[in-house]
Amino acid sequence: MNRLKLIVLSCFILPFFTWADTAPPCENDLECIEIGQWDLGIALGYGIRSNPLKDFDDIPIYMVPTFAYYGESWYFDNGNLGYTLTEQESYTINLATSFSTDSAYFQRWDPSNIFLAGGSTFDSSSVANNNIGLFTRGVQEPTIGDLEKRRFTYLGGLDAFIYTRVGIINFSLAHDMLNVHQGTEAQLKWIYNLPVQDWNFELQLKLDWKSEEIVDYYYGVRESESPYWNQAFKSKSALNAGIELTSTYVMTQHWDLLFLARYTRIADAIAESPLLNEEYTSTFYIGSSYRF
Repeated sequence: MNRLKLIVLSCFILPFFTWADTAPPCENDLECIEIGQWDLGIALGYGIRSNPLKDFDDIPIYMVPTFAYYGESWYFDNGNLGYTLTEQESYTINLATSFSTDSAYFQRWDPSNIFLAGGSTFDSSSVANNNIGLFTRGVQEPTIGDLEKRRFTYLGGLDAFIYTRVGIINFSLAHDMLNVHQGTEAQLKWIYNLPVQDWNFELQLKLDWKSEEIVDYYYGVRESESPYWNQAFKSKSALNAGIELTSTYVMTQHWDLLFLARYTRIADAIAESPLLNEEYTSTFYIGSSYRF
């Protein structure tokens, strides 16, 4: 875990020494959405998102829709809204909303399981029917009963992009807008695009900090679920680290091939929750996308 964080941090620090020679944020048509025009598409294929929760199934992915609109100052992108406060050659600062990704593990039809790169709120009655059951770590420990519902929420805050010769630095800070958990989340990403003829490769390295309120709401144990674990597991803030690779190949004006692979190392503060049995989560998807 420390080695992964060191690699990610190194990739973040390096571009700050190259601010004097900035690069435009959009270097080819694969990365751009025309201002004033809707960008609509759908991908069909197969993928799976691993679920670190005990007795919860991995999440299959077959169809991935995308719809976005960018105006002069505001934009709509796969269910999220944003407004550009300032846009310069070397940086952009937005007000933006984002999805609560943690709820995706508890609800099959969560927006984060539909928009791989990012809707409305979806309900799932299956959560209450999952029983964590007995598990052992050398000794038998108390069971956890039926889980209370973990709700989806929107986050809202600031989103900043810094454009450098060696990639894009993205920093975001967002707070719960719907008063679900009243938590705060911060992300730091390094994004690098490499276009090669009809191919485009995008690499992302990410650090994702979650406040104690978020960790407690999604991964803490309610007293109704287990009085023992409600007292035994104490939530605290957490820092996840991840890597993602997306590649697209342009076949025709409308058809692309798409491949995505994502790996997230879950922070110990979350992995120690009795609700989890994995210290990581991964996603892959391969398919063909059509842009209208």
